[in-house]
Amino acid sequence: MVGFIPPRPFFLCKQIVRISVGRRVVVTGVGLVTPLGTGVEKTWSALCAGKSGIGPITRFDASEVGVNIAAEVKDFQVEDHIDKKVAKHLDLFVQYAVAAAGEALRNADFQITEENAPRVGSIMGCGLGGLPTIEKYHQVAMEKGTKRITPFFIPMVIPNMGAGQISIIYGTRGPNLCLTTACAAGTHAVGEAFRSIVNDECDVAITGGSESVICPLAVGGFHAMKALSTRNDQPEKASRPFDRDRDGFIISEGAGVLILEELEHALARGAKIYAEVAGYGLSGDGYHMAAPPEDGNGAVRCMKMALKDAGMKPEDVDYVNAHGTSTPLNDVVETRALKTAFGDHAYKLAISSTKSMTGHMLGGAGGIESVFTALAIKHQIAPPTMNLENADPECDLDYVPNQARKMKIRAAMSNSFGFGGTNAVLIMKEYEGKS
Repeated sequence: MVGFIPPRPFFLCKQIVRISVGRRVVVTGVGLVTPLGTGVEKTWSALCAGKSGIGPITRFDASEVGVNIAAEVKDFQVEDHIDKKVAKHLDLFVQYAVAAAGEALRNADFQITEENAPRVGSIMGCGLGGLPTIEKYHQVAMEKGTKRITPFFIPMVIPNMGAGQISIIYGTRGPNLCLTTACAAGTHAVGEAFRSIVNDECDVAITGGSESVICPLAVGGFHAMKALSTRNDQPEKASRPFDRDRDGFIISEGAGVLILEELEHALARGAKIYAEVAGYGLSGDGYHMAAPPEDGNGAVRCMKMALKDAGMKPEDVDYVNAHGTSTPLNDVVETRALKTAFGDHAYKLAISSTKSMTGHMLGGAGGIESVFTALAIKHQIAPPTMNLENADPECDLDYVPNQARKMKIRAAMSNSFGFGGTNAVLIMKEYEGKS
């Protein structure tokens, strides 16, 4: 019959039903490589003491760039974490990711086996990948020809190799994924790992973010945008989020990794629990490639989504680890967004920018700041915002100035916002047992 359309077979119309309702997710391990020190203990104690990891650039001669300060990892010894023969073919951002993942696995006392490997994921965030290696081999190609490029070049530089090498080295066979969403990448990675466990795609996830791009191309590029602080004579004072005299961010490097675990799985093996992941939000500004809208509407929607996902009201949150980059626009916009999302409760929040001490790790920032958020809940301490000496009148919330604060933290939020107008927010809370 002309125009007759046969009915679709019933099996083509089958609905996909989520089978994971009620799966809860907890943090059971953490690992850090940061400018404050390699290892969680070194970094957390320095952070709470208000110490700075920012100093002169040593990776290259930055005298002609205009910016000669950064937050470099200073004590990392790759042979302590990775076989030297393997490490020489890994970009530094991958080395950091693998090292932080190793510490997190040890911290969680979790063993990956043939039996559980298919249910263990590796989900990491990264912004720029192996940019220093790209610089290096571009020079090799220009000076010596393309035949002198190492066959390991491409695998060294692609951004997903942090997640990939974690999977290869530690033997995970579950979801293997990289989020490359600029400065929101690490937070998106943790959020997607959380979702993977909730959705029964895995039981355990190694997740976080890593970055290492302290090189002429990155420093020069961000400086050309006027995004970096030029307080070269006072490196430790250069990152000053929410302060009236802030003039840009400090480029940083490192990695932060968490072990996320389905609650019943964690309890069955007697794991210690740092915090419970309660909610995740993500949104887009649809506005500008490098600037947020002045009212911060994308960030507002993202925070509200995370609160809704967590089943929380604004007043349930006690602490916020802010994006807090120390750039003139970001800090004002984030303040406005917090006021809109939290209403009157915004003035009761303790808010800090740990970037005042670590600098801005770009795609890795959300990883280390997710770790800091879990540790803040575990230890009931809000880290300080250092260098907040002259308050910006437009930034009038409680930013925990210059001294860590012992306080009750029932639930905490971690914010990350990136170029391209991409936003990510996580909420964690105290683990209070099975309901």
